[in-house]
Amino acid sequence: MNPNPATVGALSSAEALNRDCFCRTLNMDRLREQLESEPSLKGMMANITQTRPNLFSSTVVFISQEVERQITATIAAIERVAALPGYRVQALSRANASAQHDFGPLGACMGYDFHLSAAGPQLIEINTNAGGLLLNVALARAQEACCDEMDWAFPSSTRRDTLKKAIFDMFAAEWQLQRGASPWRSVVIVDDAPLDQYLAPEFELFRQLFSQYGVQAAIADPSELTWENGKLIHQGMPVDMVYNRLTDFYLTEPAHLALRQAQEAGAVVLTPHPRAHALLADKRNLIALSQNELLLAWGACAADRKTLSASVPATRLVTPERADELWAQRRQLFFKPVAGYGAKAAYRGDKLTRRVWAEILESDFVAQALVPPSGRMTLVDGVQTDLKFDIRAYSYAGPVQLLAARMYAGQTTNFRTQGGGFAPVIVVPAAALATGVR
Repeated sequence: MNPNPATVGALSSAEALNRDCFCRTLNMDRLREQLESEPSLKGMMANITQTRPNLFSSTVVFISQEVERQITATIAAIERVAALPGYRVQALSRANASAQHDFGPLGACMGYDFHLSAAGPQLIEINTNAGGLLLNVALARAQEACCDEMDWAFPSSTRRDTLKKAIFDMFAAEWQLQRGASPWRSVVIVDDAPLDQYLAPEFELFRQLFSQYGVQAAIADPSELTWENGKLIHQGMPVDMVYNRLTDFYLTEPAHLALRQAQEAGAVVLTPHPRAHALLADKRNLIALSQNELLLAWGACAADRKTLSASVPATRLVTPERADELWAQRRQLFFKPVAGYGAKAAYRGDKLTRRVWAEILESDFVAQALVPPSGRMTLVDGVQTDLKFDIRAYSYAGPVQLLAARMYAGQTTNFRTQGGGFAPVIVVPAAALATGVR
């Protein structure tokens, strides 16, 4: 893959800002106002500060307009390819029975994760229940310039002011795709032990958002749901929609039986759902998306094939037949479980031991060409610290809603790094670059 000259020039300019700008742009008082926008949310900021001190970074990450364009084009191309009959057959043929049902919804809160390289943004992972969307909306609205030279980076927040409404409209669209004009009365946000989840504060933000627009909302563990007389019930009341944050993507665990029964019967609008995971987030889809010959055979247009060839790292299935070859090439590879999420059980090849390699061979893994993450210099307790970051694009039905970064140290993304966490993404306009801003 040869670097694109336009990308290299724009990327290097954004890289200069990521290297040289130490601005702390997060206004904590403003963030508190954003998170605690109604009385029921009072105390959220104090709770986050005490229990999740590394959830939010105090700085931002810069990318160029060209990188933003490439990310947007990649996601649009994937959505078009995923609609092709041939692609769908290969994705659904290996999926659980729960993924075979198509009730209309597309899947809310999609997340596409990218690393940046000299060749442009590289797709690392696709997630069907990407966390952090509302948290990042609040974070983006809590930024301020720390010097006159950076005023251009924090323009009017008009678009961000309408983003929460767009997020609600996304769920309303999911409802309409399955239920048409029928009234939408209730939604339950479901995850295992939701109060114990690291992103639990976001569940409260979603509950408040739904309530703000007149939809009765609750947060529940799946064990609180029952399947009674053809209806999904929570605390004695029928459930219209479930916002699904579970990582049991096909609802196979016994504790999720009631939800699976309701989903398979079409008795509840479930989003995101097993079908969306099978079509997009299963890591084996990265194999197809990185193979031009397959895409051509399925009828993908030349423009989409060119886009995906430039932005999806080569990915292969790990099999016993390829064991020797992949082990020999391991230092240039990253190994991921096909149904994994959040970098769990994912390994850089150069860190592999023989014991872990044997476990990988006994499981379902893919091997993806290694794309190292970019760096962001920041001040941590007054000390210059080089952190890594990836870019998450939140999207629905193709268009990107919001870009956010996750800053971290270590092998994979985490929220344990001082100075790390979620960070807003600032797209550097060409006009700002022309002035030589640093």
